[in-house]
Amino acid sequence: MAIRLEKGQRISLAKEAGTSLAQVFLGLGWGRRTKKGLFGTKEVDVDLDASCLMFEANGQLVDQVWFRQLRSKCQTVQHSGDDRSGGGQADDDNERIQVDLKNLPANVQQLVFTVNSFLADSFKGIPNAFCRLFDVDGKKEIARFNLSLDGGEHTGLVMAKLSRQSGEWEMQAVGAYGEGRTFDKLMPVIAQHL
Repeated sequence: MAIRLEKGQRISLAKEAGTSLAQVFLGLGWGRRTKKGLFGTKEVDVDLDASCLMFEANGQLVDQVWFRQLRSKCQTVQHSGDDRSGGGQADDDNERIQVDLKNLPANVQQLVFTVNSFLADSFKGIPNAFCRLFDVDGKKEIARFNLSLDGGEHTGLVMAKLSRQSGEWEMQAVGAYGEGRTFDKLMPVIAQHL
């Protein structure tokens, strides 16, 4: 059973998975927003975007993977593609970012995952928002972080961070809100968590 992470909580991935991980993906899921109108309520599409930023130990940005660059230059991080609608079942991933942990370049010490509202709609009222870390080889969910609806009027969120600790990886649920349609606007918030 996956661990339900709380904001700020850290876990050892090897300990939780029972083995050293090779391939993982971070899935981001969300539902459609309910909007009240003159003739009742209707569901509307939500365009959220997941990104993965690759950092050296000193905080230097190495590469980024997002809807405009679906694969890292080193070929070890890959984005599933942009989902502009939301919806699906409560546990469905709308976007995934897969990471080959075994073959990441040695200088990459931290992976930071963000989500942004490209249309600059606030996170308020977006149902079933979550991110989860999944072991591809073991075919099991390791950890889940409920992104909840307390994002209010914010349009950006630093979801989680993976970092190397003594040769193994750990995950931290960050949950730090910010503003911006794309990850680059979140860099001041990200810097506080490196």
